[in-house]
Amino acid sequence: MSAMGDIIHSLPAVAALRQAFPSATIGWAIEDRWAELITAPSAQQGRSPAQPLVDVVHRVQTRVWRSSPLSAATRKEIRAVIADLKKVGYDVAIDLQAAIRSALLGRLSGARTRIGFAKPRESLSKLFYTQTVRTPAPHVVEQGMELAQSISGKTGLPIEFPFPRDAESESWCDAQLRGLSSDFVMMNPGAGWGAKCWPAARYGALAKRLKKAGLPAILNLGPGEDALGREVEAASEGAAKPVSCSLIQLIALTRRARLFVGGDTGPVHLAAAQNIPVVAIYGPTNPQRNGPYGPQGPNGGRIVVLRSPESQTSHARRADPESGLLQITVDDVFSAACRLIGGCS
Repeated sequence: MSAMGDIIHSLPAVAALRQAFPSATIGWAIEDRWAELITAPSAQQGRSPAQPLVDVVHRVQTRVWRSSPLSAATRKEIRAVIADLKKVGYDVAIDLQAAIRSALLGRLSGARTRIGFAKPRESLSKLFYTQTVRTPAPHVVEQGMELAQSISGKTGLPIEFPFPRDAESESWCDAQLRGLSSDFVMMNPGAGWGAKCWPAARYGALAKRLKKAGLPAILNLGPGEDALGREVEAASEGAAKPVSCSLIQLIALTRRARLFVGGDTGPVHLAAAQNIPVVAIYGPTNPQRNGPYGPQGPNGGRIVVLRSPESQTSHARRADPESGLLQITVDDVFSAACRLIGGCS
């Protein structure tokens, strides 16, 4: 699986399968850069607090492979991954990403039974399945749970998001937060493309207002977002401070936040999954299908999704913020944040 949000939204299905089949060997083929969502660097093979869900982690480099599909290095890496999968001897391959590349990987794993969605995101994926499951639920988390329930025959399993923990990340958090109020807000101003990005100046203005209410802001920045971070920090007049961290450190830091604010991006889904109050600022993407989802579901009282009626669902990767997104004001976000945390002083 190659997207942070997709991986997070798949965790409850894998957790349900683990609960249904506690002694089964479960492996996960995952893009290497997102592997820390399921395994800490300190983890050994096998389950532990540092790797709570799966027994085996198969790291893949699909982004690199797509950029140079015919190179000798790519062919060598793909052969090694396939050999690694076959070595385990899986009986069943489950495609939770519903993409051609993940379905093909399941086919190449050697598993005789390959299960996927009846209506996968990429329809050609079905060519590689031996069984499909109808999943009429609106949200992708619920669809994954329907798939897991069909496989296990068990219903009513809880929605759980087990993330890895390790001592080094906790110590790093202690050092980062030394001297900072235990009540802090995390902001994630970036997103996959510009149409989903609320303006940096508004994040800065929001940070100033939240600091006056006793909530200093920490900015999480993705690769290549340093300039964006400087823009938000300048607009906030120092109320928002950027931090650079690994994924396992981000998991630990987010777990300690009082509040999380951001757009449709992986770290927002990470916060919701850890039951942190979230204000999600949505524009051209559909929160009914892919919105933040916590242990109590999307409407458990700890998630507010702000989306203008003007916004239209589109995955066109435009550089500028979508017009509906610009209808959401700093006042709108500040008011939602204060409601979530029980008021602002």
